[in-house]
Amino acid sequence: MADATAPVRLEGFGGLPERGLVSGEGLVRSLTFVPVDEAPRLTAVIEDERERPGSGPALCLVWLGRRRISGVNAGTRLRFSGMLAHFHGVPTIYNPRYEILAQED
Repeated sequence: MADATAPVRLEGFGGLPERGLVSGEGLVRSLTFVPVDEAPRLTAVIEDERERPGSGPALCLVWLGRRRISGVNAGTRLRFSGMLAHFHGVPTIYNPRYEILAQED
């Protein structure tokens, strides 16, 4: 019997579920920083490494209360998990668990 609390493993970012606990890996395409007069928030757009850069589906990881995370930059490979929701039609995970993965040579 499958564990009902185990995250659904994403194989690519096309056809994402509407909501639910998910996990996956991807490449940080871009980061968005907010001005200092706004509440701290860091947003990373993650894309599937198997797609041509900038052409495939993507999702957003949003860390509330953070302005920077050491080691997370454009081009960083991440493994992530969290509750997927769609915010204004964009698949988004708020305050995800993450692991920075080694760069492949």
